[in-house]
Amino acid sequence: QVQLVESGGGLVQAGVSLRLSCAASGRTFSSYAMGWFRQAPGKEREFVAAISRSGAITYYADSVKGRFPISRDNAKNTVYLQMNSLKPDDTAVYYCAASGVAGTPSSRYDYRYWGQGTQVTVSS
Repeated sequence: QVQLVESGGGLVQAGVSLRLSCAASGRTFSSYAMGWFRQAPGKEREFVAAISRSGAITYYADSVKGRFPISRDNAKNTVYLQMNSLKPDDTAVYYCAASGVAGTPSSRYDYRYWGQGTQVTVSS
């Protein structure tokens, strides 16, 4: 069992940066690939970024590639999403998730554990 708690969301203006954090419980954090997803009102939950168990491999949605680096600190049981050059289209609830699948899974169905989400609102 893994419990995930996101933090770092907020209301910001376009162009600024935010860093989301996701703290995981348990001593098996390094056994899971970690991902970030987001869901805007009226839209499906979509993949944002994923990082492998060791942190050596990352994978991004085209919409955030080059702007939202993902990282993890296995000693702190935490995964991060650094969001740079934010745009109004990035407005959504952001979720972190844990997957037992190797590599950097991008399908929501590969993720077993989910956080409660944190709201990110970007004004123009």
